[in-house]
Amino acid sequence: METLTRKQKIFNFPVVKIVLALLTFMAVVIIGQQIAVKLLALTPLEKDYRNLLKGLFVSFSCILSYILFFKKYDKRAITEFSAKGLAKNLTIGILIGFVLQSFTILVMYLNGNYCVVNINPVSFILIPFAIMFTVAIIEEILVRGIIFRIVEEKLGSYISLTISSVLFGIFHLANPHGTIISGICITTAGFMLGAAFIYSRNLWFPIALHFAWNFTQSGIFGAITSGNEKTSSLLEAKIQGPEFITGGEFGPEGSIQAIVFCALGTILLLALSQKQNKIITPYWKK
Repeated sequence: METLTRKQKIFNFPVVKIVLALLTFMAVVIIGQQIAVKLLALTPLEKDYRNLLKGLFVSFSCILSYILFFKKYDKRAITEFSAKGLAKNLTIGILIGFVLQSFTILVMYLNGNYCVVNINPVSFILIPFAIMFTVAIIEEILVRGIIFRIVEEKLGSYISLTISSVLFGIFHLANPHGTIISGICITTAGFMLGAAFIYSRNLWFPIALHFAWNFTQSGIFGAITSGNEKTSSLLEAKIQGPEFITGGEFGPEGSIQAIVFCALGTILLLALSQKQNKIITPYWKK
């Protein structure tokens, strides 16, 4: 049996691995954004197209850095970004995210809180597409790919799912107009996204789900996402009514119905994962 040196033990310690991975990844994100901005400023492209290309460049840099870091650090094949089942993971993830967010908006519409006032050209979705695609990749790598996955190796799926989801909710509390309901909803969404990773063991699934949830909300239905500024969208809508249904200035994902739909998605994915023996037990139970 191979005996680990003191240095190897330190670097294999989960907290150390998480911190080093986060620092490396965030450095890549910041530097990647700066490089993209400077290079694209030299082109004659319009702002919308520059933003789209910047998002694609940063997203590619994030994925590549994750693969290279853990391939070197863990000395293993990075199956989290495997091309096997890629189409299936992307399709199912996008479908779930779109349907759940559409149901969230539907509740608002049925209550008279949502009304379409204008339909914009398809080109209006470019900015939210670029933003939400990049955000989904960055946040899923940070929370599910690094924090959840590494903690799960020691503490098991359920404990790691709870820790990473609560952190996900806490991270979003810094967003403008955050409320208790929005915090609960983002935490519940964190459970759903973590459950998506457990079920697929592939980051493409939660990335697609995360992207579709946000993009459907802002890029299609014209609502605010996580308290941030409103972007251009396919549908221009008037949203008004009680905050617990509309989400107020935080957006529909800060509503009661969003919590319910995310909870249902979480329960379904965890039930499927349990049935297929994909739940990892804590190290002390092995």
